[in-house]
Amino acid sequence: KPQVLKSGLEPRFGRGMAPKTQIAGEEEPPAKVAKTSHEGVADELEKDALKDARPRIAETVGMVTEDSTLNVIPTSGGKVLMGLSDAGLQFLVAASRANVGVKSGRYMFEVRVVEVLLPTMPGGRMAPLQPISRQQCRVGFSKKGSSLFLGETEDSVCFDSDGCFINNKHKTNVAERFVRDNVFGVLLNLDPASPNANTISLFKDGRRVSKPQPLPEGLVGHALFPHVSFRNVTLQVHFGPGLIAPVPFECCTIQEAAKEDAVIASSSCSQDGKFEILFPIALPDEGTFDWLDDFLENHPGYTEVSDRKIVEWATGSGLGKPRTTSLKNSNDKPDVTFGIQALDEMTPRKLLYTIAPLIPRNYVVMEVKSNLLKSERQDLLHRFDLPHFRRVAAVVVGEPPESFKVKVRAAVLAEKQEKLDTEWK
Repeated sequence: KPQVLKSGLEPRFGRGMAPKTQIAGEEEPPAKVAKTSHEGVADELEKDALKDARPRIAETVGMVTEDSTLNVIPTSGGKVLMGLSDAGLQFLVAASRANVGVKSGRYMFEVRVVEVLLPTMPGGRMAPLQPISRQQCRVGFSKKGSSLFLGETEDSVCFDSDGCFINNKHKTNVAERFVRDNVFGVLLNLDPASPNANTISLFKDGRRVSKPQPLPEGLVGHALFPHVSFRNVTLQVHFGPGLIAPVPFECCTIQEAAKEDAVIASSSCSQDGKFEILFPIALPDEGTFDWLDDFLENHPGYTEVSDRKIVEWATGSGLGKPRTTSLKNSNDKPDVTFGIQALDEMTPRKLLYTIAPLIPRNYVVMEVKSNLLKSERQDLLHRFDLPHFRRVAAVVVGEPPESFKVKVRAAVLAEKQEKLDTEWK
């Protein structure tokens, strides 16, 4: 069973890897801080925020269910985020994005690690092929609709629990490491009149622990939404009003943002309060998953439930690209090897189908084989037989439209080009 960490540091687990510390349960000695690359952050250029008479946002800022991974369990009115850690989910990252973003001004939100779990991790021959940390915590901002894997793409920036600044998988050590029970504030400055314009900074218990980090060019001028990702920890997320740990200057929280500075994410919930469960009926290897990719691109409010999604989730969680058996591998039933028995046997599937009906959102149940067989299809329908769901069959058979053909041809050409580029290198 998962146990709460009392003290000490947590190692990474993987084959042939020496343990590396992760999230601390106690305050670190000052000597460790002095050796890092974030010295000289005492000079504070941020000034007190001027009184702003503009109307404030009326919406309550919080993490959005439909913009979260399926293993996120919000509690205490959404102020505390927990992640499932059974049936292989302890290896997968939990992530969630807020419903209110910022396009101008200077605003902050806070995060505190309130619990660190110690789930069972395999060792020896059963250790992951790709070394991973037992715990992980990242806090930052991202574009609406971007990947939930914070820091893994060019559409997001964050600080992680090792004190690194991350964008598009590139890490730079800029701050102190995350410590349990401390309050970490993430400041986003989009005020063009400020000397720290278009930067993001990290504060610990009201004290600056990183220099202002410039936003990548691809994020400048875009609305950015608060975003967290974590593994085997429990987080308290605070958007305001007011700060838990006040900083040396007057600063507004996300909840105190002016309407002109904020962007409210639209909800995918229908007017009648029902959510749609889509069951695609299609022939195997006849462009079924190409259709799904196109559908999700045009309907971002839907969540895919499939074995393919579990593989993508594990890869995005730092487990690397799995080994595949080409003769048996398919999108519907991937035959992959991560070196972790629970993931190789797709154990998370059963738990996810138990959790999904309890979380109201729009789903695409992408089980090609099961949706074609009556008995298995009835079992899936029964799982979502709840008043707040509307179950719909989508028959994906026949001649596709020309626009779909163009997209598939472009995707096939890009895949071939990538393969040739890899072989040439």
